[in-house]
Amino acid sequence: MTDLPTLQRLLQELRLKGMDSALERVLIQAEQQGLSIQEILYELLLEERRHRQERSLSYRISQAKLPYDWTLESFPFPRQPSLDKSWIMTLSGLSFIQRGDNIVLIGEPGTGKTGLAIGLMRKALVQGYRGRFYKVQDLLDELYASLADRSNSRLLKRLSNFDVLLLDELGYLTLNQEQMNMFFRLMDERYTKGKATMITTNLVYDKWYDILKPKSMVDALLDRLKHRCVTITIKGESLRRPAA
Repeated sequence: MTDLPTLQRLLQELRLKGMDSALERVLIQAEQQGLSIQEILYELLLEERRHRQERSLSYRISQAKLPYDWTLESFPFPRQPSLDKSWIMTLSGLSFIQRGDNIVLIGEPGTGKTGLAIGLMRKALVQGYRGRFYKVQDLLDELYASLADRSNSRLLKRLSNFDVLLLDELGYLTLNQEQMNMFFRLMDERYTKGKATMITTNLVYDKWYDILKPKSMVDALLDRLKHRCVTITIKGESLRRPAA
């Protein structure tokens, strides 16, 4: 009769880590409850699937580069009465990703734009979508640097394939024409592929012309962005202030 250590070594060799970690427990359960071979196998396969799902989620979260562990459940909705919580929770169903809709969150600093966007991103990651967080300035710098080593096409392809891209703080920028060209190419490719992009900004759309040039390119950018877009405007005090 094959002993437990032999079975564990074989599972480790096959890299079935979920089954390996659960094997002893499942065998004890089988002995106590009189489980059939089919039931034992089913329990072990469930553990292997759970382990792989957790590992996959951990990888997606690490790749997304989220700077904070914020969630929609922890967002202080009572402190931002201008927000329709039911609408935000509807968005958390993630149908906007399936449709390729964009989300633009507009509000003064500290009003919770980034927190909401990260909360939606985290929901997407849990459901198996691939995403990436960027400060807009960092993205522009990375796009510009890719021109020097001619990796721009590869970078654009990678960024345009994310299910959802979160671009934070559009409004605090210094950019040149090459960066604007690359930014437009990225947004155009994501629009063409029907990929969802979330943008947080303290600027209403008319003010985008103050930081992005030339006007004709900004017109084209906004035309694509707003074609399939949910705009959320937050009017309230900074959440960084102590609660009353």
